Amino acid sequence: MANREQGEATSLYYSSMIAIGVQQVQMADLITERRRRRRRYMENLIRTTYMLLHFAILPPQGSRRAVWMKSRNKVFWERDVLTLFDDEDWKANFRMTRRSFHKLCGLMEGVMKPAEVTVRALIPLEMRVAMVLYKLASCAEYRVVANQFGVHRSTVKKMVYQFCNGMVTSALGHFIVVPTTEVAIGIATRFEQKFNIPQIIGCIDGTHIPILPPSDGYKDFVNRKGWPSYVLQGVVDDMYRFWSISCKMPGCAHGANVLRQSTLFSQAHLLPKEPREINGISIGHFLLGDPAYPLMDWIMKGFTHSPNITPEQESFNVYLSSARTTVEIAFGRLKSRWRVLMKRSDFHYSFAPKVIATCCALHNFCENEKEVGNPNWSVEAATFATNLPQPGGRANNHGDNTNGQRIRVALTEYMSANFPLRRPYL
Repeated sequence: MANREQGEATSLYYSSMIAIGVQQVQMADLITERRRRRRRYMENLIRTTYMLLHFAILPPQGSRRAVWMKSRNKVFWERDVLTLFDDEDWKANFRMTRRSFHKLCGLMEGVMKPAEVTVRALIPLEMRVAMVLYKLASCAEYRVVANQFGVHRSTVKKMVYQFCNGMVTSALGHFIVVPTTEVAIGIATRFEQKFNIPQIIGCIDGTHIPILPPSDGYKDFVNRKGWPSYVLQGVVDDMYRFWSISCKMPGCAHGANVLRQSTLFSQAHLLPKEPREINGISIGHFLLGDPAYPLMDWIMKGFTHSPNITPEQESFNVYLSSARTTVEIAFGRLKSRWRVLMKRSDFHYSFAPKVIATCCALHNFCENEKEVGNPNWSVEAATFATNLPQPGGRANNHGDNTNGQRIRVALTEYMSANFPLRRPYL
């Protein structure tokens, strides 16, 4: 009995071992098959990759390989500008002589100085500033300026943005400054010597600068003449220099609203006063404006034309209009120098106010350096102006205050008593 049980156990043992052996063989075959498939897959992948690389390396017939940095022609800058240009050539291309140009480069060195470590060849400070001035003076596209100076268009754009941002954030205060009391007295004295009206420290006016408006909110930028613009409000002294600007309001805004939204209006109480008694009334310094501005104790404007206007009032208007030509001349010089303000340039609309402010600062720099403009510039500017005519001003009498009216009456009586009556040209 014991022998029979022992035989059954032995038979069961051998059967189990045989089953395990079969499973191991099957598992080994499965692993071998998987390895064979993986090997075939990798061989096919390597073969395909090799073929793709082979065809990618071989350039198509008749084409040239692209290079990382294109060789560009810098003859205009390195030969013509630096060695051949005289002062007239410098003024024609950069709106200032070589001497003034180098002075401007010194003022903008902290903003435009190239980095010490770069991958590509350094662009000199002078060339950087020259590209910006050439762009602002000619209103050429980035591509045209880039071809002229032998750089990529993105380089020109970078230089323009760097220059204008630096001008607004750090250098604008050196060029456009509200006059101190001493300076204001000198401005008022010179205005009185030229136009006989006392206490004038500036003439205020606005002009429209064309832009490329956004697609969303396009109508907000369209002015009364039907083209998109920003309104530049400027205050000019007797030397045609801006001492206050504001260029953040769209073209649809009225001149009075532009004034109310400006820093000039909010800080008018800080302007130099230095009152002077005229015909029994204490009159401080004031600005001259057109009928679009409100009449206040610090802004004077002429009488509204009507059948009831007196000869004395009409004469006051003529004297006032003569003095206000100062700001018109300043705007004319500004635009003739920097023609970028005459066309719809390729700046983003949100960056346009910085470009406008930069041009005003450069205008003051040129005026301070006694840079006389070429008469042909004004002729060209007049031609451009016909393409985008300026909207006419709309009279505004709602903001007139009593003190302003009293001052205007006193000035009218003073002018009629001390100077000949004048009539407007018909």
